[in-house]
Amino acid sequence: MSAFHDWMKTIQAGMEQDMGGYLPAAGAVPAKLHDAMRYALLGGGKRVRPLLVYAAGALFGADAAVLSRAAAAVEMIHAYSLVHDDMPCMDDDALRRGKPTVHVAYDEATALLVGDALQSQAFLVLADAAGAALPPARLAAMLRLLAHASGSAGMCGGQAIDLDSVGLSLTLEQLERMHQLKTGALLRASVVLGALAGKDLDGAELAALDDYARAIGLAFQVVDDVLDATADSATLGKTAGKDAADNKPTYVSILGLEPSRALAEKLRLDAHAALAPFGEKALRLRELADLIVQRKA
Repeated sequence: MSAFHDWMKTIQAGMEQDMGGYLPAAGAVPAKLHDAMRYALLGGGKRVRPLLVYAAGALFGADAAVLSRAAAAVEMIHAYSLVHDDMPCMDDDALRRGKPTVHVAYDEATALLVGDALQSQAFLVLADAAGAALPPARLAAMLRLLAHASGSAGMCGGQAIDLDSVGLSLTLEQLERMHQLKTGALLRASVVLGALAGKDLDGAELAALDDYARAIGLAFQVVDDVLDATADSATLGKTAGKDAADNKPTYVSILGLEPSRALAEKLRLDAHAALAPFGEKALRLRELADLIVQRKA
């Protein structure tokens, strides 16, 4: 196993343990809600966002305790978005990470509350980083960053555009804008949160990280669209072919399969180029760009 995969497995296992500790105990009242929150967050997922937090933190020697909380917070936001995204009023999916979605395993009302509670828990977990070596002004900036990336100018806004775009013909620019919000905003937040865990960023550092995050954010969605069109449900751990079945605009529907693959590769190279100012300290971020583009699920 490569050093990168060793590092990745270590972060993933550590996050599983840490996030379990950041959640209310399964038996705590209300037990059904807390059990469902743990079902939604733990025991699955690639943990790409936490990996990005830790990789960006490595650029500036960030404190491990702060990185743990920042990574858990962004993953809780991501998990809540998946729970809501899978509900019948949105994408209406029955499979996520190879197991029944929350509204199927429990019920719709519980799924709605799980999403609400995970969103709140994310900010509680990050706010508690105040006990670590982190200046209050920088912690406030991190909380603001996560809130902005999660809201109507970020992930939720992109989801709203996505829902309104079913059956419509979007231009490539419109599709890119949608995914910059729906997927890219939270990936960017992961990168910048990890960096801010280490230091205040100057303009050049933030611009380089933004260029990297924009490239991997779009690449992530392009690859998702390719996989949705080419992989099976068992491989993906979610329902394959759903975009086409729901008549959603995708990179594959607009560009075609091979041009989409070529675009993902171009974005991978763009991500590498953006990291040039950081030298060898950005090794993990470069390897994550490779992982995002070359993944099979």
